[in-house]
Amino acid sequence: MIVVMSPHSTKGQLDHVVKLVEEMGLTSHIIVGTDRTVVAAVGDKRMLDKGALENAEGVEKIVPILSPYKVASKEVKQEKTVVRLSPSGALIGSNRIGVIAGPCSVEDRQQLLEVAAAIKEAGAIGLRGGAFKPRSSPYSFQGLAEKGLKYLAEAREKTGLAIVTELLTVSHVEMLCEYADVLQIGARNMQNFMLLKAVGEQSKPVLLKRGMSATMEEFLLAAEYIINAGNKNVILCERGIRTFEDYCRNTLALSIVPAIQRVSHLPIMVDPTHGTGHAFLVERMSLAAVAAGADGLVIEVHPDPQHALSDAAQQIDPQQFQQLMEKMRRVAAAVDRQA
Repeated sequence: MIVVMSPHSTKGQLDHVVKLVEEMGLTSHIIVGTDRTVVAAVGDKRMLDKGALENAEGVEKIVPILSPYKVASKEVKQEKTVVRLSPSGALIGSNRIGVIAGPCSVEDRQQLLEVAAAIKEAGAIGLRGGAFKPRSSPYSFQGLAEKGLKYLAEAREKTGLAIVTELLTVSHVEMLCEYADVLQIGARNMQNFMLLKAVGEQSKPVLLKRGMSATMEEFLLAAEYIINAGNKNVILCERGIRTFEDYCRNTLALSIVPAIQRVSHLPIMVDPTHGTGHAFLVERMSLAAVAAGADGLVIEVHPDPQHALSDAAQQIDPQQFQQLMEKMRRVAAAVDRQA
């Protein structure tokens, strides 16, 4: 349910409404819009005393939220959410398309610093890299752990890029918050609800990847867990779903971009690397994602893809990334965006 405040309501009246909502055992979310401030009351509707809220001073009207995802819905907030990746000012969700790039895994210091410098020069705003790697096989490279996080932090010092790295377990939250600017929740953990609640209690932005078999509603409900726990800085990321096709690693469902934007205020990025699993498909699907309205791209870039310790087939090299960025700017201009 949404409590819509009058345009002339005071802060005291708003605070009183929030107190009433919380006394009913519901969670309150204050959303300040261009014309109105609303309070989203989320929880068991049997606890709701609608009459008490309607009669509170400063309240204009009460509106039910029909969608199963409440605070992620446009019913609550019409204006698009813009997420600041780091204090440096990099944004996702504005008119400028943001690109986050870097190797699948942090393999060593030199590899990471080389890639960071190259993607920064090409125009990226964030550096991705796995310090802890969820691998299908227990015998595959699992990452450098905290040593990898330290390399990422050093790369940020040298380039100013925001650091994006994947969180695998609740026990690592404190460690990653010390080093990273953005906490990534991978596809395998999209419905790890304890992990979603844990990142929801942090102030760091969260990059939430779609599960490989998740519906759009399930995807948005996963985001709802994070926002409902208190963290409104959520960025969605389409990274392909598993289908019967075998010519690519996953099927990149670009139609979800405008579909999400129709019902949610959250920004959405596209990961064409995992979405296809093949380097030769990354450029064209990146351009298609921009044309479809994506707010940004997440791309794997490695200085020597053939010798990468993980996902060698899908990573592009810095020269290919530079060429991709140049083409992307032309497509962005054609759809009235900046890059």
